[in-house]
Amino acid sequence: MRALAACATVAAALLAGLVGVAGLPGAFAGRAAEPGITPTEIILGGTAPLTGPASAYASVARGAEAYFRHVNARGGVHGRKIAYRYVDDAYNPALAVSATRQLVEDDGVFAVFNSLGTEGNLAVRGYLNQRRVPQLFVASGATTFGRDFRRYPWTIGFQPSYEAEGWIYGTFLARTRRGAKVAVLFQNDEYGKDLLAGLRRGIARSGVKVVATQRYDASAPDVGSQIATLEASGADTLALFATPKFATQAYLFAERLAWRPLVLVNAVSSASNVMRAAAVEAPRAVEGSVSLAYFKDPGDVRWRDDAGMKL
Repeated sequence: MRALAACATVAAALLAGLVGVAGLPGAFAGRAAEPGITPTEIILGGTAPLTGPASAYASVARGAEAYFRHVNARGGVHGRKIAYRYVDDAYNPALAVSATRQLVEDDGVFAVFNSLGTEGNLAVRGYLNQRRVPQLFVASGATTFGRDFRRYPWTIGFQPSYEAEGWIYGTFLARTRRGAKVAVLFQNDEYGKDLLAGLRRGIARSGVKVVATQRYDASAPDVGSQIATLEASGADTLALFATPKFATQAYLFAERLAWRPLVLVNAVSSASNVMRAAAVEAPRAVEGSVSLAYFKDPGDVRWRDDAGMKL
């Protein structure tokens, strides 16, 4: 997914800029014992779903890797090349834990960078903070990564929070579709729950009501039964708080049911290439969908000649 790869590239650029402008405390002050720092390289690691139900997000790690190659080809950072090692966690928190331990204890990384997924990052946060290994630019918008910085000072997020995103959708409905009846499909983890909580805050004290919710697990084969249940609720608006695989399925099942609600689709599933793919199978269900974006999508032709999109 090109838009997600772009998001990772932004994080990689932030990291390179942070190191290049300010330096990393201790790492460049002659401390020979700093893990993952040598006279010639900075070793970073991360986990990503290269396989499994969220394998579309493999492009996040590959986008970061491409940017680090770009930085290295131009001399690296303070004369050091960035060695970036990422391991498949299949979007499974247990695998994320074992892979992160491998990166820290066997590979000796200086920091864990841009690992993707809310549950995986939550599963390793305590371990990394205990070991004082930086958990940099967590690829999740879960509210906890910004809210709980005092408890976990070695963890840094960078995405806007999912709860804030949900609040924006709720506010949009409260202002433009008073009396809307909303059905919500959400992933059964902090990611989906944060979005739903934000939506409820946004519609508070308005005439908009959530009339049905259905959760799904990331390991589920499909969301057909959930969409059928939501359609039967009589809702005229559908909020998809789901990753690309399941959001695309939701559109397809809505199309088959001839259900035509206004669809709010969260940012992680609204990249232009994802929406175009969904529109091939479910053109009527996709038409008129509402989402938001917080970075320029390289898959969108409007940014083709934009100076900010070029290295």
